[in-house]
Amino acid sequence: MSDFVSNGWSVFVAAATVLSLVACLALLAFASKRKIIPNDPTTGHVWDEDLRELNNPLPRWWMGLFIITVLFAGAYLMLYPGLGSMVGSLNWSSTGQLEAEDKAARAAMAPVYARYASMSAADMAKDTQAMGIGERLFLNNCSGCHGSDARGSKGFPNLTDNDWLWGGTPEAIAQSIGKGRTGMMPPMAAAVGGADDLKNVAQYVLSLSGSPHNNVAAEQGKAKFGACAACHGPDGKGNPALGAPNLTDKVWLHGWGEEAIVAQIVNGKTNVMPAHEKRLSPEQLQVLAAYVWGKSNGAGAAPKQ
Repeated sequence: MSDFVSNGWSVFVAAATVLSLVACLALLAFASKRKIIPNDPTTGHVWDEDLRELNNPLPRWWMGLFIITVLFAGAYLMLYPGLGSMVGSLNWSSTGQLEAEDKAARAAMAPVYARYASMSAADMAKDTQAMGIGERLFLNNCSGCHGSDARGSKGFPNLTDNDWLWGGTPEAIAQSIGKGRTGMMPPMAAAVGGADDLKNVAQYVLSLSGSPHNNVAAEQGKAKFGACAACHGPDGKGNPALGAPNLTDKVWLHGWGEEAIVAQIVNGKTNVMPAHEKRLSPEQLQVLAAYVWGKSNGAGAAPKQ
């Protein structure tokens, strides 16, 4: 896309805009000088035998309004951006206005968030006002993926249980929201082996969580699971530092069963949690993290260490 963007386009847009305004004035000047033929004020067009189109000049009020409109457009383009890359004499931009309004909104809300600066996540989870604010922040920023009830869906983690890919402490949750996360499982089929090995490893993974499985196939797949142990651990309990899921519980983010597990091993998976630190202030991140922590721990729980 960058190959099509250059200063030439800015010049083209500015020239086209100015020429359009000049053309409007030229057209008006041309039309105003049109003379009426003596003794014949019509254009020669006749409809229904007696309806004749008159060749009257444009009303002066209409011409004046037209000129004012063109002059207003010229003044506007001098003050505001519109002539290619020119920023305008007022140096206004939609981005600048958004940043100013956002700054003003944060300043107005600062006294509200100041109350929670020294509060722990457990205390905020008991505070009705804090949870009300956290709920609105969650609905506006997180519900699109995790759902309005925070229970997620296939591919989007459930935030109401105690299964955390990157850690479930308030600090870890705030880190996930603010900085974002990128979880990547590479395709592992070549490391595991053939089709039978893939199925055996899938059966072994099912056995780790006590799910229904084929005991013989699971035993044969145990040795091949070594290719997965670097991330998921030799016991399959995962690694929060890498976002590697715990395979010993019964939480299946991308589907359950042999077929789904084999598909993950063969195709791999990349999940991205976008960073929100530019959208939310540190105070908002703190309250939102407490809200999310509270969804899985309850108002009376103490933060996990």
